[in-house]
Amino acid sequence: MTYSHRLATREDLPAIVDIYNAAILEKASTCDLEPVSVASREAWFDDSRPDHRPIWVGYEADRPQTVTGYLTFDPFLNGRPGYDVTADVAVYLHPDHRSRGQGTYLLGEAVAHAPKLEVRTLATTIFAANEASLRLFSSHGFQEWGRLPGVADLGGGVIHDVVFVGRPVGDTAQ
Repeated sequence: MTYSHRLATREDLPAIVDIYNAAILEKASTCDLEPVSVASREAWFDDSRPDHRPIWVGYEADRPQTVTGYLTFDPFLNGRPGYDVTADVAVYLHPDHRSRGQGTYLLGEAVAHAPKLEVRTLATTIFAANEASLRLFSSHGFQEWGRLPGVADLGGGVIHDVVFVGRPVGDTAQ
């Protein structure tokens, strides 16, 4: 399957929320505990900027209006100005489009595009049990920068260690 991507539009927000809510219910890739609403994600969407903190949606190359995943370049840590050169990158895929190359495609595009956003470092946190995501990010040059044991408690006995990964991009890449 061939994937492509484009900037997300407000019309994509329901599909983005559906994909994210599927991840919440799986308890394998986010610390949100309850499904979110489109209304609750509008401010987050409005804070994205195509020139610095875009949200991309992935789609099958021949179906550009069908969102099959998304990638964000979110502010790092607290969003303080000194961290503007670093983006917290996140990839979420529709369950039917996992392990089909979409994550590899989106993350590869993000690494290549990050310098155009004035980003020098990409970083993210991944649950240690999420081996597929750890492999994905490792395959794009992300290295483990730290491990936080037992810091995520999703209830019902689901406790995760969190792995902090990152990589420089552009001229700062090694």
